[in-house]
Amino acid sequence: MNIPFLGNWRKKRGPAGGVAVFSDSESDREGVAELLSECELLRSQAHQAGVELDDSAASLEALDQLVPRWRDDEESLPWLGNDAGLYLGTVIVRTVPGAVWEIWPGGQPVVRLASGREFDVVSVGHEWAASGAPELSQLYAEVAEA
Repeated sequence: MNIPFLGNWRKKRGPAGGVAVFSDSESDREGVAELLSECELLRSQAHQAGVELDDSAASLEALDQLVPRWRDDEESLPWLGNDAGLYLGTVIVRTVPGAVWEIWPGGQPVVRLASGREFDVVSVGHEWAASGAPELSQLYAEVAEA
């Protein structure tokens, strides 16, 4: 997933070790986290199914229980996969101490834990949207334990 405005952000601040780390200011980190948490398509589909996405681990469990009607729509599947991954990342960043968003040089958002371990949550979201595995709540549990 390429986020065009981040190219301008990197030009102004430069990548840290080849990776854009949102540590220059709290407002930068919060702004990027807010942008990545929008997930409009996923939130809309969840709302239609009666699931509230409140950025909690319980909401990931509820998403895992949804009937995957979106798999019949090949046009929305990639978008929903992006949203699912970004939502997973949002829950991790907001609930796991030390977890932060980072953007790889190619524009791919990833979550980095305090341990330095990185998770390509968008790829996980695509896998979940296409096949249901790995479950979002299962990956969250593994990350939260790390």
